[in-house]
Amino acid sequence: MSLIGAAIDGLQATPLSRLIRESDWLFPSIECVHVIAFVAVVGSISVVDLRLMGLASKTRSINDVIGQLLPITWIAFAAAFVGGVLLFVSKPVTYTQNFFFLGKMALLLLAAANMGVFHAFVHKSLAGMPAEAPPPLAARASGAISLALWIAIVAFGRWIGFTTLG
Repeated sequence: MSLIGAAIDGLQATPLSRLIRESDWLFPSIECVHVIAFVAVVGSISVVDLRLMGLASKTRSINDVIGQLLPITWIAFAAAFVGGVLLFVSKPVTYTQNFFFLGKMALLLLAAANMGVFHAFVHKSLAGMPAEAPPPLAARASGAISLALWIAIVAFGRWIGFTTLG
């Protein structure tokens, strides 16, 4: 057995893993918090993405939209992350063998990379841009890629629930 496999098995044998997995109420409660927080993440990011694509909030500057929603996004992401980690801890062996879980993790990394590229290269060019001005191609592309990735992340997340029953 590999070192990672042994660590995953060890994690599944912990009291916390057993508690979450075997409780009638703990797993569903954590899952509810995770889903609600995730909805807030995807919702706030979607508003920004739609603004970046020039499809919504056209009377507000892109930087205003980002400035107002980014704190909400990060708080919700922190809650979704904690909930997701606790859900993972409950059945790490099952999740690490699940295509949709692994796909969701890969898509999250791609979304993070897209966000990093946006903030490193595109966001600065939007400073001082009038609200009425059409977003530059790079902003529209970043928003479209982000929105597509988050839709895929949501879909993969739902499929996790349907493929890890029991």
